[in-house]
Amino acid sequence: MTDAEWAVVRPLLPVPGWLRGRGGQPEAYCHRVMLDAVRYLVDNGIKWRAMPVDFPPWDRVYAFFRRWRENGLVKEFHDRLRGQVRTQLGRDTEPTAGVIDSQSVKADAVVAGDSRGFDGGKLINGRKRHVVVDTLGLLLAVMVTAADTGDRLAAHVLLRQVTDAHHQLSLVWADGGYTGRLIEHCLTVLGLVVGIVKRSDDMRGFVVLPKRWIVERLFAHLMRSRRLVRDFERRTSSAESMIYWSMTMLMTRRLVRPHPRRA
Repeated sequence: MTDAEWAVVRPLLPVPGWLRGRGGQPEAYCHRVMLDAVRYLVDNGIKWRAMPVDFPPWDRVYAFFRRWRENGLVKEFHDRLRGQVRTQLGRDTEPTAGVIDSQSVKADAVVAGDSRGFDGGKLINGRKRHVVVDTLGLLLAVMVTAADTGDRLAAHVLLRQVTDAHHQLSLVWADGGYTGRLIEHCLTVLGLVVGIVKRSDDMRGFVVLPKRWIVERLFAHLMRSRRLVRDFERRTSSAESMIYWSMTMLMTRRLVRPHPRRA
């Protein structure tokens, strides 16, 4: 991180338990160097044991990553950054509309058979990332499953999580894979309208579809993080954490980017 990014990030970091009088020992390394180490791993796709000597020992960095994963701190940090980005762009911190979609990626050999599957549509043996983003393309929630998990089945769980966390969300756009009983379920149980954006039968080649391009841009960003071009994580919770870490890099850079003043 640059100094400008650190100035933005520091007030948003979760406070360690020992600073709040909840016991425990002070951490041996500062948060900035730990954040840089995890972001380096996600951005460059290295192994944990290949952590450069400029950072703390790999096992200490992994312990930091694991603690933030298990206690939900990475998501808390991510959500605070998302609120800052939305506020900077003149939006309310809570979104009212979003887009849902999924992405299938190949899984590495370390991924066990109980969390991987074969996506017959994409011909991919691995895992599937189900995401919901706001209209700015910022991540609201992610769930990683086996690649053979249906989009509608995963959407039942994911949209429930999103509506529980974001009470103002009232509209979600999706592609034709989310039709059927899911639309009625979301309307009657979740109070959520699902708008289907379909591709016309007479379209040929690549066509930018309304609203759906927003989530496709998110997938393009994830592919720029080398750790995410393939699923290397043994646990799905680690795979979800890697996605949150990748998004934090995007948002910290956006927050320090100079914006032209509006007339």
